[in-house]
Amino acid sequence: MTAFTMGAEASAPPERRGLARDGVRLMAVRPGGTTETTFRDLPELLEPGDLVVVNTSATLPARLDARRADGVRAPLHVSTALDDGDWVVELRRPDNDGPDRGVEPGTVLDLPGRVRLRLLEGFPAPARASRLWRARPDPDVAVAELLRRHGTPIRYGHLSAAVPLAEAQNVYATEPGSAENASAGRPFTDRVLVRLMARGVPVVPVVLHAGVSSPELHEPPMPERYRVPEVTARLVNATRAAGSRVVAVGTTVTRALETATGEDGVTRAAAGWTDLVLGPDRPARAVSGLLTGLHAPDASHLLLLEAVAGRELVDEAYARAAAGGYLWHEFGDTMLFLP
Repeated sequence: MTAFTMGAEASAPPERRGLARDGVRLMAVRPGGTTETTFRDLPELLEPGDLVVVNTSATLPARLDARRADGVRAPLHVSTALDDGDWVVELRRPDNDGPDRGVEPGTVLDLPGRVRLRLLEGFPAPARASRLWRARPDPDVAVAELLRRHGTPIRYGHLSAAVPLAEAQNVYATEPGSAENASAGRPFTDRVLVRLMARGVPVVPVVLHAGVSSPELHEPPMPERYRVPEVTARLVNATRAAGSRVVAVGTTVTRALETATGEDGVTRAAAGWTDLVLGPDRPARAVSGLLTGLHAPDASHLLLLEAVAGRELVDEAYARAAAGGYLWHEFGDTMLFLP
C-alpha cells in the first residue's frame, strides 16, 4: 500500500476559505506528466467521448445524540439500515475522539424520538471485534425519517466548525441514503456539468449509499447498498468499446461499477449489496480514470486507487500533493488519475 505523510487538512468548505465550490485545486496525473489546475477546468482535461460517472446518493444527517444507561451521552453514527430492519451503527466516545470499544453486546441506548436501540453484535463479522454494531431499534422506525427529524451531519475533528448538510451535499445528489458525503463530487457545480456535456462528455449516474468511514488502520470497506442503472451500464460498455475513458467520480462510483462488471469485462445493470474490495488481486475492469479527494495514509481507499491507476502513479501524486500544500479530506483538493 502507498506510504506517505499526510499534508494539511481542509478545516472548512472552500466557500468559507474565499473560494468557489469548483475553485479547489485539481492535480491531473498521467504516465507522461502531471498538470496542476483548478477543478473548474476539469472539462478541458477530458476528451469528447469520455464518460463521467457520478454517485447521486444524497447524504443524511446521520449523527444522533445517544444516552447510555449510566446517563453518559455520546454521538451515535448511523451507517445504514439493513434489509431486515436492523441498523448498522458506530457508537463514538463522548468526546467524539474515535469509536467506543468498551461497550458490550446488549447495551441499550436511548435516542431522540423515544427510540431505544440495543447493540446486538459486531458487524459485519459478529465474532470479530469491530467499531460497527448491528443494532435493533424499539419501536421499529424508519431510520431516514428519524435522522431527518433529529440527526445532524457527521463531523470529525479536522473541521473547525459544524457544516450544514446543504453545504456538504453534492449538487447532483437526489436519493438520500449515505451516512457521509461521496465527497469526490463535492466540487462539481452546474457550470462544470454543463461544460462537460457541451464538450461531448456525458455524465451518467450510479447510486452507492456510503456508510460510516473508518479512521482505523487498513480496515476494509464495509458492505454498502448500490445500484447501476441499465442506461449507465450500456454507456460504460459503449465508451470502452470505442476506446474512450470511463472516469469514475470517487471510490463509491468505482466500487459500484466494478461490482457490476464481470470477469468478461462487461458491465451489467445490477443492484443490491456490495462487499467488493479492489486492490492488487482485483484490479479495475471497467473504470479507466478516477477523480478523487485525498485519503489518509492508512485508508483502504488507497488500494482502490492503485487498482485503477497503479501504485507508481498514486505514489507520485501523493508525494507531490504533500509537498505542494494540497488539502486533505472532504472539503479539500482533488486528483484526476488518467492512466
